[in-house]
Amino acid sequence: MAFKPRIAIVGPGRLGSTLARELRRAGYRISEIISGNSGASRRKARALAKLVHAKVAAAGEHLDGDLVWFCVPDREIAGTARQLASVVDWRGKTALHSSGALASDELRVLRLRGASVASVHPLMTFVRGSVAPLKGVPFALEGDPAAVRVARRIVRDLGAEAFPISRSRKMAYHAWGAFTSPLLIAFLVTGEKVARAAGFSAAEARRKMLPIACQTLANYAKLGPAGAFSGPIVRGDAQVVRQHLKELKRIPEARDVYVALARAGLRYLPARNREQLEKLLKK
Repeated sequence: MAFKPRIAIVGPGRLGSTLARELRRAGYRISEIISGNSGASRRKARALAKLVHAKVAAAGEHLDGDLVWFCVPDREIAGTARQLASVVDWRGKTALHSSGALASDELRVLRLRGASVASVHPLMTFVRGSVAPLKGVPFALEGDPAAVRVARRIVRDLGAEAFPISRSRKMAYHAWGAFTSPLLIAFLVTGEKVARAAGFSAAEARRKMLPIACQTLANYAKLGPAGAFSGPIVRGDAQVVRQHLKELKRIPEARDVYVALARAGLRYLPARNREQLEKLLKK
């Protein structure tokens, strides 16, 4: 059996907690949970450490882990790495961070001290009150070859999928990720506002939207975007689109979203009566 590194998790937040639990389940030893300075962070670190049989450490303390995984907000990665740079001999160690937007160079201070570094980002959403499984999740990998090799093995052991991303394309990758979850939620909550105009509460709207939203995603997965596309645009029903736009004048933000998405539909998806629809959507 190949050597499995002892892993120190920096940051006991939602991502760090999920990784610690899933890594332990995959047979990795979690050596430390490194907390922030706040009382809340220390409490979370103690609870997580107890769960995964690790010890708790502060950012300035010595680390025993062979691999240090930074699970802190993007703006804190470089600073936290500087804090840890002098407390341990980094030669032969691996350091990872999980920012989707930032490259492995955020850990350059550790690279200069002998560590192999990489960014390892799961294309998944982590929110309070929900535990996201990592099995089958795609992880974007970028960084030093040695660190990428270690990360690829870990991702495989988690039952997930590793794929390479170049540092020059990370921001586009991150923007793509924004479309897949946070902006999708923004779209759905905009739908709730339109449902309010139709006489439904937000809770009723969510309940009634779920069947069609879930079926749409199932159709997208099975049939692709063209096969899953339905409604007045694919039919070329300009009269219905005109009435939609008239109704949505009462909800300007929703009208803007409707127009933007309808234009995207006309550009990227099958549609009839394109010329008339394009004229409508320019008004």
